[in-house]
Amino acid sequence: MEFLNKALIKKLGLGTAPLGNMFRDVSEQEAHQTVQSAWDAGVRYFDTAPFYGYGLAENRLGEVLSAYDRESFVLSSKVGRVMLDEKEEKSGLFADGRKNKVLTDYSEDTTLRSIEQSLKRLQTNYLDMVFVHDLSPDFWGDNWITKFDEARNGAFKTLNRLRDEGVIKSWGLGVNTTIPIELAMELEEVTPNLSLSATQYTLMQHERALEGMMPQAYKKEMGVVVGGPYNSGALLGGKHFDYAPITDEAKTQVNQLKAIANNHNISLKAAALQFSAAHPVVKAIIPGSTRPDRIKEDIKAMDEEIPLTFWEELRNKKLISEKAPIPKT
Repeated sequence: MEFLNKALIKKLGLGTAPLGNMFRDVSEQEAHQTVQSAWDAGVRYFDTAPFYGYGLAENRLGEVLSAYDRESFVLSSKVGRVMLDEKEEKSGLFADGRKNKVLTDYSEDTTLRSIEQSLKRLQTNYLDMVFVHDLSPDFWGDNWITKFDEARNGAFKTLNRLRDEGVIKSWGLGVNTTIPIELAMELEEVTPNLSLSATQYTLMQHERALEGMMPQAYKKEMGVVVGGPYNSGALLGGKHFDYAPITDEAKTQVNQLKAIANNHNISLKAAALQFSAAHPVVKAIIPGSTRPDRIKEDIKAMDEEIPLTFWEELRNKKLISEKAPIPKT
């Protein structure tokens, strides 16, 4: 993953789901300033997806990055959804995104069409990494195994071939649960070498990942990109946890973590980022934002000194797993 390592600043990239008007309507100016601020701060890895505002995030990212030498940054997007010309009213996470209807499909043809559309919106001629998006129980319920089989015979083989041909550098899954990534690593006919795990290896939530996904990834030499390190902003006092309204249980957990962080005079942002970064299979962390100053805060947080006593207290109070690698002080 040397190509990715060179693009990272302190293991950080930028996630762009918020640029697709996730949870709120973001102005073009604010979106462009966010990407520009990340670039000016030294960020050279950007992750996006057609689903983020139904093409809106890709459009906005491409408008800024098209001004720079393509070989000077790393870009990942996702497959599984194709935007149609027909329009419809939207609801949910991206209610304020574009109105294009969406075809969700994991076949070879749709995978190639998805990449083609992404390249056009991003104003570029290649993607470095491609993730198969939302192939997971949280999107498909009991039908997710059927969709997984569709991808196994379509998107997986297609992306494996494109990587072998040198068209892309890596591929994997981009999901909000761990089981699909674990299952994909067990396949013999394809070998994902980098997957995006959102919200699953974070300070607030990591037990399940440590039981299966992380040790399996280490054994298979598959890298992991951590998305949603603040669990949709819950850790930083936000109103959402894992893309849904925050629960009382999550609020209690945040308050416990915050009290301990305050006692040790450290920021929860620094603890969250450094915790995710400490695992050896984690190649990058991609917090998302629509606030230009937040990217600089994230970079600064990676250098914040966190005493060993903080991590020990979290372990003693069972707020983090004993199996989790802790950052070196």
